[in-house]
Amino acid sequence: MTTDDTGTPQNIPTNLRLLLLIEEVAQAGVPVTPTEINSRIGLPKPTIHRLFATLEAEGFLQRDIDGRSYSPGARLRRMSVNVLSSLRIRTARVAVLNALALEVGETCNIATPDRDAMIYLDRVETKWPLRIQLPIGTAVPFHCTASGKMYLSTLRPNHLEQYLKSSQLEPRTDRTLVHAPALIDELTDVRTRGYATDVEEFMDGMVAIAVPISDATGRLLSTLSIHAPAQRMTLDDLKAYLPLIRETASKLAQLVFDDET
Repeated sequence: MTTDDTGTPQNIPTNLRLLLLIEEVAQAGVPVTPTEINSRIGLPKPTIHRLFATLEAEGFLQRDIDGRSYSPGARLRRMSVNVLSSLRIRTARVAVLNALALEVGETCNIATPDRDAMIYLDRVETKWPLRIQLPIGTAVPFHCTASGKMYLSTLRPNHLEQYLKSSQLEPRTDRTLVHAPALIDELTDVRTRGYATDVEEFMDGMVAIAVPISDATGRLLSTLSIHAPAQRMTLDDLKAYLPLIRETASKLAQLVFDDET
C-alpha cells in the first residue's frame, strides 16, 4: 500500500496501478501471487486480480508452473533488456567492458537471464584473430555455461528443483553436466565461491568464467563473463583476473543505479 511522508495510506491513481504492479513483480525477483503483491499495494481484491489478468493477456506477465503465481512475461523481459540497452547506459557500459577486454585480452560479455536461457546483452570481442563467435542476442543454456550456472546458483531451492524437473540437461560436449545431482553440487560450489566456470562444457575448446552483476540487495541482475579458446588461456589464467572482473561487475552495476544515488 502506498503511503505519504507521514505513513498515512494514500489512494493510488488509476493510471499508476499497472506500473506499480509491474514494479512490485520485478522487484520480487521470484514468482508471486496477486495476494502477495496486493499486501504491498493495497487495492481492492477484484481490482488486483483484474490487473493481473490484463497483464497476463497482454504478455507482460505469465502464470508460473503452480498455476497461482506469476513472473515477468516475454514483453516485460524485452522491455527490461531495452531499458538496459538505452544509448546513455550502453555507451558507458561498453567503455567499461572495453577496459576489461584490453586488460585481459579476451572476449568479455554481459548476459541476462531469460525464461529458459541466458541472452547476450553486450560484448567486446578479443583482438585475436582466433575467437569464438557468440554475437549479441545469442541464447545459451543455463546448465553448461558459466553465466547460466552463475544464475542458477542464485535460485531458491524450490525454483531450482522445478527447473531441473522440467528441463532436459542436454549434453553439448563430453564434459557437460547432464545429471541433476552433479549439477546441484557444482551450483553449491558456485554459490560458495561467488563465481562460475565453464571448462569445455558448452563448447569444445572454450573456457569461461562469470561473476554476478548485482543490485544493492545482492540480487543478480545479469552476469559478466570472459571466454577464451582453451589453447590460448587456461581456467587458472582466467581466475587470476577475478579481482579485476569483480571490480568491473561493481562498476557495471553502478551504471544502472547511478541516477538513484
